Amino acid sequence: MAAESEAFTPLALPVLPLDDEVVLPGMVVPLDLSDADVRAAVEAAQAAARSEPGKPRVLLVPRVDGTYAGTGVLGTVEQVGRLADGDPGALIRGRGRVRIGAGTTGPGAALWVEGTRIDEKVPDPLPGHAAELVKEYKALATAWLRKRGAWQVVDRVQAIDDVSALADNSGYSPFLTTEQKLQLLETTDPVARLKLATQQLRDHLAEQDVAETIAKDVQEGVDKQQREFLLRRQLEAVRKELRELNGEKEGDESDDYRARVEAADLPEKVREAALKEVDKLERSSDQSPEGSWIRTWLDTVLELPWNERTEDAYDIQGAKAVLDAEHAGLEDVKERITEYLAVRKRRADRGLGVVGGRRGGAVLALVGPPGVGKTSLGESVAHAMGRKFVRVALGGVRDEAEIRGHRRTYVGALPGRIVRAIKEAGSMNPVVLLDEIDKVGSDFRGDPAAALLEVLDPAQNHTFRDHYLEVELDLSDVVFLATANVLEAIPEALLDRMELVRLDGYTEDEKVVIARDHLLPRQLERAGLAEDEVTLDESALRKLAGEYTREAGVRTLERSIARLLRKIAAQHELGERELPFTVRADDLRDLIGRPHHVPEAAQDPAERRTAVPGVATGLAVTGAGGDVLFVEASLADPETGAAGLTLTGQLGDVMKESAQIALSFLRSHGAELELPVADLKDRGVHIHFPAGAVPKDGPSAGITMTTALASLLSGRLVRTDVAMTGEVSLTGRVLPIGGVKQKLLAAQRAGVTTVIIPKRNEPDLDDVPAEVLDKLDVHAVTDVRQVLELALAPATSGAESEVPVAA
Repeated sequence: MAAESEAFTPLALPVLPLDDEVVLPGMVVPLDLSDADVRAAVEAAQAAARSEPGKPRVLLVPRVDGTYAGTGVLGTVEQVGRLADGDPGALIRGRGRVRIGAGTTGPGAALWVEGTRIDEKVPDPLPGHAAELVKEYKALATAWLRKRGAWQVVDRVQAIDDVSALADNSGYSPFLTTEQKLQLLETTDPVARLKLATQQLRDHLAEQDVAETIAKDVQEGVDKQQREFLLRRQLEAVRKELRELNGEKEGDESDDYRARVEAADLPEKVREAALKEVDKLERSSDQSPEGSWIRTWLDTVLELPWNERTEDAYDIQGAKAVLDAEHAGLEDVKERITEYLAVRKRRADRGLGVVGGRRGGAVLALVGPPGVGKTSLGESVAHAMGRKFVRVALGGVRDEAEIRGHRRTYVGALPGRIVRAIKEAGSMNPVVLLDEIDKVGSDFRGDPAAALLEVLDPAQNHTFRDHYLEVELDLSDVVFLATANVLEAIPEALLDRMELVRLDGYTEDEKVVIARDHLLPRQLERAGLAEDEVTLDESALRKLAGEYTREAGVRTLERSIARLLRKIAAQHELGERELPFTVRADDLRDLIGRPHHVPEAAQDPAERRTAVPGVATGLAVTGAGGDVLFVEASLADPETGAAGLTLTGQLGDVMKESAQIALSFLRSHGAELELPVADLKDRGVHIHFPAGAVPKDGPSAGITMTTALASLLSGRLVRTDVAMTGEVSLTGRVLPIGGVKQKLLAAQRAGVTTVIIPKRNEPDLDDVPAEVLDKLDVHAVTDVRQVLELALAPATSGAESEVPVAA
């Protein structure tokens, strides 16, 4: 920056304050004399000019927020008169910068100060960089003035050659702030001032270019929207004309979602959400992918039966008759459904249909072996209640989104299976069968069983939210029936939300009734046979159920009947058999072969498994229901076998511990039971459970293993007609177990007549059908000694020689 050159001639001048305004040298500005400070300064200048030659002089000083600047401008009063609006005013021209000094006295009411003129001379000729600044400033100023259409001012700016005057000329720029003008005023070096003015002008032009670009883009967007709006209106007009030409009504247009939403019977919150989506759809273009998402969502919401409900059939007697007609047995489930309908009827009669936003739905878990009718029972329940029925297969489902739905932003998003079931049913209170809930898995996509917690919770499912819908769906009036084969496979938290109903299988009499009333008519129709052409005698049905099939359900029995009827139909077509034909028990072997399951009691005594000491019959529960379980024990040769206990048959840890307990009890109480326990010290004991490929576990085979070992040591046979179940303790106590009903049904199917159970399981006999108990002699015991007394046959001569010895 060039050094300042100042003239030290003092000046006494009246102060004319300029509030939030700056006047630079060379500028001519009109000032309003109605302002007291302006009038006082002008009058004082006029009074002083009477004694001095020249025009009245004032000191123009910027006053920002009440503070005077340190530099002012010497101004001369060129003319006093009227302004354009008629008010009195004065025309003042800025002459040069003045550095303000101390205050002084003078005529009039104005404030007088002493000032010193600042010399602003520029070297001649101009330095190279100063000349470049002049060219740049003139070019920028010309560009700005041309944009504003001020062509006359362009010529005036181009005519200015003085650096100081050119820099001060920017004081006319309306885009400069007071602070920027004050900075120009206080910069006394002309070259530095011109550089500052050039930078300010350059910045303004850059901002103006950005603003113009934004305005252009906005205008183009507005023009595009207006054009699109116009074209859409034209398209609607064309479609309207086409509809009128084809005789269609305007209301037939399927795309009018707003009208459809307003006409639909939707809950208030759902309606608000749907109308928001309609607003988004109207704002989006046809090419936007969001439009298709919104249409699919609206279609789903409009198809859901938000306020559709079927009236429950409150004919309790009629509902019970329907259940009895369609299913034999299963009294527990029938009673539960009857109770539910009775309670619903009483709630409806007393106006308690909805309490706290919740309705009286139900969540039942039907747990039992395959083939007992769990799935078909759901249809019967819906039929009895007069409701719609929907089946949701959960077997193998591993994705949480299958239950709660996908987020709408995903490609191919769908609501969950629960929402789809409601949509398929067409009512908000169907019977939904969640089939095979114990087969639900989990992986990196989530845990579907956890997503079912809200669905099956009566305290929460009245506000169920599907990820796809994102609106509340009331499931509190839905009757959920969940089916499972294995209770242990259901997560505990999920099982806690359901009422458990066990289906333990059918008795032989129930199987005969089911086969006669349900299976046979269905298979006759499938085989193309009339009811009067083939008849199955009750003895044939009983033999099919007892000897050809051994299962908790009736699925294999139905296959056997189907196979039998196919054989008869084929023989008739080949001319080998005349119809009508009655099938009796003796005809089964010729038609479908030999029986597969002959009871132990019906076999030759020498061929029975218990024909040798060391074999006992136990009872167990598997995934297919109850079953008989044989336990075999043998002693190793003292010379070749190692001492100790060997267990085979793919046993679990609990069953292995039961074998150890049984062996320990006999070792400690052998003398009391008159058993040769000395053999247990030096000879190895081997316990085997046949069907070695089937995993086995649990404590209920404890007394069976004890009996087998006692039979082995005593040489006494275990009675063929006896089966047992119970846990054994080290003291010989018989402890309770589970699955009594299923085990007794299995014993009856296997031809066993005597069953031993723990005394503390005696109350479980109330669940066993009376016809099964009539065929069984059930003994409730508390001690192993009682078991041995009941199960072991009396000792016979030469029994010792029959003790099995393992090589």
